[in-house]
Amino acid sequence: MAAEQAAGNGLVVVACCKEKRVTSSPVPALDLYEGWVVPLVRDRVAAGSTERNRVLVLSARYGLVTADTPVSTYEQPMTEERASALSWTAPGVLRRHLARFPSTEALLLMEPRYARVLGPVPVARARLITDPMGRHGDIQAVLDSWSWP
Repeated sequence: MAAEQAAGNGLVVVACCKEKRVTSSPVPALDLYEGWVVPLVRDRVAAGSTERNRVLVLSARYGLVTADTPVSTYEQPMTEERASALSWTAPGVLRRHLARFPSTEALLLMEPRYARVLGPVPVARARLITDPMGRHGDIQAVLDSWSWP
């Protein structure tokens, strides 16, 4: 797909991480996480931007949420039991989000356990990167191909 066709058409789903801001009140989900590759994604999407509407966070505590969903600091590992519970709700949230913000491509930045929670992603092309810390260049290349800032 040509870059001009993909512009504004991608979806990023990034997994939560252990490193979080300590907050006294809820903050947007994408602003809570300080580790993994969340800062890289956050640096590419400004608050209120069209691209930010195309970012979802898969949280072990909150499930699949938009970048701007208010969340609070928590400790909740993605255990097999938690992944199983979230696998009942996350695919529906994903389908509803794609109905609102149609995308032909998705970039999934998460470990395999998180990816299993999502199940098959209903887009023409889904790219799963399970080791994103060493693949910043690949992530940037995908976002560049979508003409994200």
